[in-house]
This record gives sequence, C-alpha cells and structure tokens, in this order.
Amino acid sequence: MADMESPATVPAVELRISISETEPLIWRQLVLPETATVSELHEAIQCAFGWKNSHLYAVAGHDSAGKKRIIMEVDDGDLPAGSEISAGVRLLELFDAQKPGESDLEYDYDFGDNWTHEIEVVGPGVLEGNAITCTGGAMRGPVEDSGGAHGYADMVAVVSNRKHPEHRETVEWLESVTQEHASKFDPTAFDLVATNEQLLSLAQRLWPGEVTAADHQAVLRPILWFLNEAQPDGLPLTSAGYLKPAFVKRAMTELGWDDEWISAGRVEVSTPPIRNLREHLQEWKLLRKLKDKLLLTPKGRKLAGNPAGLWDFLADQLANPGTDAEKIATPVLVHWELTGEEPPYQVRDQVLQSALHQAGLRTRAGNGEIPLSWATDLYYDISRRLHGQELWERPSWARYDETLSDAGIKFLLDVQSRWDGRSI
Repeated sequence: MADMESPATVPAVELRISISETEPLIWRQLVLPETATVSELHEAIQCAFGWKNSHLYAVAGHDSAGKKRIIMEVDDGDLPAGSEISAGVRLLELFDAQKPGESDLEYDYDFGDNWTHEIEVVGPGVLEGNAITCTGGAMRGPVEDSGGAHGYADMVAVVSNRKHPEHRETVEWLESVTQEHASKFDPTAFDLVATNEQLLSLAQRLWPGEVTAADHQAVLRPILWFLNEAQPDGLPLTSAGYLKPAFVKRAMTELGWDDEWISAGRVEVSTPPIRNLREHLQEWKLLRKLKDKLLLTPKGRKLAGNPAGLWDFLADQLANPGTDAEKIATPVLVHWELTGEEPPYQVRDQVLQSALHQAGLRTRAGNGEIPLSWATDLYYDISRRLHGQELWERPSWARYDETLSDAGIKFLLDVQSRWDGRSI
C-alpha cells in the first residue's frame, strides 16, 4: 500500500523567478501552494526579493493551456479590457507542476523602472500546511526606484567607486532609500535562512486560520486577568488614587513582567506596565474609579466573562480611535508590527509626521506644520495601547525585538479588517 500523504500537507508548485537583464542574475526559487492566488504570489515575490510593494504590477503570458493571460491589480479597480484581477486567479490555473519549463509568464513590477521577473516551473512540491518556502537564490534584491536593471547596475558601480564624481550623491540617495549605512550595502548578499523567516511571517499573515478560543485567551490574558481581579467588589486604591503596592507587585509577577522592569514594581506611578494597562481599561470604559475603589463598569462585567466579545470590542476600539491623528497613525503602526518594516527610530517619527501632513492635518497656531515631537508622542501613545494586548510569542510588555505570536497576528489582521476603507 502506498504511503498516505499527511492531511497537514498541501500540493505545491516550485517556481524559479529571475529578474531579467541583471548581471550577475538575481533569482529566487520559491515553493507555494497550488491554490495560492496571483495576488499572494505577488506578496511572496515582494518579500523574497526585498521589494517594498510601493508600485503596481502585472503578470502576463500564456498559461499551461496556452491561453494568453494578463493579470493585474490597479489602484482604482478599473481593469483594462481583457485583463483579470490578481486575487481571482490561482496558480493551478497558470502552472502545471508536472510539466516543468512549459510556462510562459512574466511578473512586471513598477511600470516606470520595468522590473521584469521571468517565472519558470521547476516541478511539483509538498508543503506542511499553507506555507511559502525559498529553496535557493542569489544576490541581494535591487533597490527600489533605482532605474531598472541598468540603472541599478550603474548605482552599484558608483557606490563601490569612491573616486566616481557622483559617489557622494549616490551614497546619500542610497542611504535615504534603504535607511542603512552604505558600508552595509552588499549587492552579492543573500541570506536563505532570513528569507525563509520572512516568508514564514508572510504566510502567517496571508493564511492565518480561524480565530480560536485559545487565541482569545492568549491575546487578552493581561486584560482578562485585570478584569477578573476587579470582581466582584473592585480593587482598593490608595488615598492618592493609585492601585495599592501589593497588588501592583502581584500583577507584575503573575503577568510575567517582572524580568522586564528594573524596579520591584510596587508603586503604580513608577510601574508603567500596570499604570498603562489600568489607564487603557478606564479609557475603554471597562473600569471606572469610584471613591476609593476601581470598579468594573457594566460593560466590563459583561466582557470579563466573554473573551470572544472582548476580542471584538478591543479590535473595534483600536480600529476606530478617537482623533484624526490616531486614525492616520494607527494603521501605519499596525502595518509596521505585522510586516516588521518599522523604520529606524531616527526617521520613524518623520515618517509619521509626513503621513499626518499628507492627510492634510495641521496645527491651529504658527505655520500649521505638525511638530516632530507630536509625531513622537503619537507613536508612543499608540504603542502603549497595543501593549494592552499580549501579541508576542512570550509574555512581554516591552516587546523589544519580540516576534508576533500566531494569535497576535490574527488580532492585528482583525484590526486591519475594520479600518472602514482606510489604508496606509
């Protein structure tokens, strides 16, 4: 009897994707589920080559049946005649994994620079669940907006030649685009392990699976703990209106946050993890202060015993913040969190400041420009709000260099789905 395939595996196709006219050739070999869409293939190519997904793209050529196909995504949703939307076409329509070399497809990215990626079927594959893997590749992906294959080659030559008259200008441009020091730029670099880590994260975002009761408990653990501690008679406060030191210390210990805070965590005013969580529970109107106690509101009592309802409530709160500035900045921070693309702190606040200006926000005084300090404060305010949930792989309120958990990815994707049409 033949071995039965594990029910966790899915049929896949292995593709070799090469960027035309690059020398040495820049290429990746990817394994994707046959049921993946062209839109998902686009995401995988962007991730594997290090593109920034900031331009339009199209796939053109002939499928396995010899039919001419033009598949694309456009900003306004108005597709040219005879073309198809990328999210509606699956790879199994385009490639016969059992017939290597018979496809005739090209993926074109950035219609200005015209980066053409030739796609060739290597053969069939099997993946453990819906995943994406890279089995090989060479060279660093090109730099965005560098002028196509020839422009990029010229840029590499100028950056590597200190005597070139345009060296300094080109280095400055490179550093502004990549946000990396030019000394770290290596056009020959390719890290298979890092690429697969990024593709794993992408697959988790593309195919997160259903939200489970375990996901509710994992993400909401700090909030559920706090709400349950407030039942039934509330939490006593000091005469100054703070949580009592014994409670603060127990909270830090039971939530697993002691190791991340340098003090003993006894006084709320000097223990930001607890102070921030308590303040946000009050901001969300799940707790209220009455005389010398912190009490559950009617909504807090209802949601303390309903994790699924609490998940929906908090996702709505994060997706629909109170101010115009937060409505612009929150999608940006959530996107950074999901993709790991947060800029270095030196320019992070400038990016937020620019987003606020582009959205038309201005101050009422002075020249109307949003001060950089406002963008900094906005970043930290939204970050603290995200910390109310446990989104990372281990208990963390600081989450420095932490990896999002599967449940955390599901929660942030749920928040993104509630933007009411807003996008970054």
